[in-house]
Parts: sequence; C-alpha cells; structure tokens
Amino acid sequence: MRTKRFYPLALLAGILSVFSACQKGANLKPVAATTTATTTASANTVALTGSIAIGTTTALAANIAGTSGIRDSIYVMNCFPPHGKKDSVVFSALPAAIGTYLTANYSGYTFAKAFQITDTSKTVINYIVVIKYNSNLVGLKFTAAGVFVDVLEQRAGADLAAPAGCHPGGPFGNRDGLHPDTIALSAIPSVVKTYFTTTYPTDTLLHAAIAPDGTYILISKNKTLFATSITPSGTLVNRMQIDAQPAKHTPVLQANLPASVAAYLTTTYPGYVFDKAFSASNSSGIIGYAVFITSNSTKYVVQFNASGAFVKATVVR
Repeated sequence: MRTKRFYPLALLAGILSVFSACQKGANLKPVAATTTATTTASANTVALTGSIAIGTTTALAANIAGTSGIRDSIYVMNCFPPHGKKDSVVFSALPAAIGTYLTANYSGYTFAKAFQITDTSKTVINYIVVIKYNSNLVGLKFTAAGVFVDVLEQRAGADLAAPAGCHPGGPFGNRDGLHPDTIALSAIPSVVKTYFTTTYPTDTLLHAAIAPDGTYILISKNKTLFATSITPSGTLVNRMQIDAQPAKHTPVLQANLPASVAAYLTTTYPGYVFDKAFSASNSSGIIGYAVFITSNSTKYVVQFNASGAFVKATVVR
C-alpha cells in the first residue's frame, strides 16, 4: 500500500517545482508519492519556488480514474520567488484589471482567495488569485498592474516533490501520458450520442473527452469547429463555436504545431496536458490553429494564427 507523505508548511513555502510540462503521449513515469524533497532536489537540480495551499477538494479526483472520494490538500505552484512574501488580500484590494479579466474569461466564477506577492524591498510584484469555476479551483497569476501572466500549475500535497506532478489515479493523473480522459467515439454513451446526433444531425464528430465532473466534451465540425458539453444523462450543458468563419479542419500532431505554439502553452499553462489540435485552412492555406488542452482540472481551447501567434483562449469546461 502506497504511503502518502505530507510536508510541513515551512517546507511547502519553498517546495521544488520548476519542471517541464507533462503532456499526453510523452511516456512520462510519475514518481511515487513518497519521493522526498531532498531526493528530488539532488536529482533535478531545480530552483526553490513558493507554493500556496488553495483548499481541499474531491471534485478534481472524481470521474477520471475511479478516484472519487480522495481528499487531499491542493497547492498552486511557482507563486513567489525565493525570499518573496505572500499576504492575503481582499478582492476589493486587487487592481480593477483583474476583475475585468476574470469576468471576461471565467464568466460566472466565484472568488475564493487572493494574495499579494512582494519582493525583499516590499514592492508588489504579483497577485495570486484563486477562483472557483465549474466547481473546479483555478489559480491565476497577475502582474502588479493586474495583467494576466499564467494559469498556475496545481499539485496534490502528496505530489509536491514529484517531477511529474502526479501519481497514477490521483487528481492530476492525466499528466502521466495514459489518456484517462480521452475516449473513443464508439465509447460515447448511447444517451449522450443520441442527444448529439439528434440535435446536431449535420455535425461530424471528431473527438471526445470526459471532464473531471463527468461531463462529455464532444468536438465536431459543421463548417466551423464546435465544442459541445453534455451530461452523462444526455442534457446539454453548453455548446460553443470555436472558429469565427468556415474553414477546412485537419488534425495536427502536437509535434507538428509551430514552435511558438508550444512555447506559449508551456509558459502560460505550466503542467498542461495536450489533448487535440486542428489546423483551419482555406484556399490560401492555413489560417490558424485550435489547440485543446487540460490545465489542472479545466479544459481550454487555445487559438493561434497561421504563424503560431496567440489569438485567444476560451474555457470549454
């Protein structure tokens, strides 16, 4: 029986976490939850960074690998540098730009907590904001002026020192390259597929996945790309149009995406999991890319132009 090891708060404030993003198909082997911070430091020679506990939840573990009921503290990583300091702040103390960003990108979110990060001269360098969205915790970093920086990687307490950031069957087990949240189109439950084909008869299904809350995410094309979320009982959650204009859509391997796409995703969504990507093209050639990823427990579609420059990111579920 694997033993979980929990770490004192003093150690958590300086836990190791500058690791490469774990992506599907990377054949990564998660390190056991009992790996110590000392062993990890000597093996990886990584820098110390700050982590912050954001709560205890079962929602992140449910419906992915039979892990419903797991209770563990969840931490956001890379919150502040060595010698940095965090202080709790109320929402009204945050720059107005942060509220504007959250409303635009996480409509209907609930504020959970926020921290002001200062350096050794007591100058504010960042804000860490934790929200609840679609029943999932999301941690985001902003500059002192309130400009979005990145979606912070989350780790369960037992996995803080694990290079892969997860262990099999844990809440972030989809980082281990085993594709637990992707399903074959033939495996879509009949009630879900019947609702979809009846309601959207001209759509062509391209890809299917399961969100942490059990919702089925169906990617389809009908002149443009669509992402449709349906509950296991066959009830529509939401449907979004991905592209603004009709185009031809072709699956693209992760390795074949422009290098600038990979760089943006790694920087902005540390620890993200690649799901599926499509190029959009017309008679003139490729006009853009749509990349579906999972960051912690939230699914996004991140869009880029033909040269691989970021265009926008949208929460799918």
